[in-house]
Amino acid sequence: MIKATLTGQRLVALFLLGWVVINYPVLSVFDVDRSWFGVPSLYLYVFGVWAAVIALMAWIIER
Repeated sequence: MIKATLTGQRLVALFLLGWVVINYPVLSVFDVDRSWFGVPSLYLYVFGVWAAVIALMAWIIER
């Protein structure tokens, strides 16, 4: 029972972290005219954060 509660708390914390890093103030830092390998840095940031949140969510659930 305690493990399920701790897992839920970690998932909520991860959701809040993901919400903060894909919100306007942080997102505007990467909205520049720069590209890496032909991909704009904003797209790389958004999809990188999205993939990291999914990977962390899977890691939390499997623990």
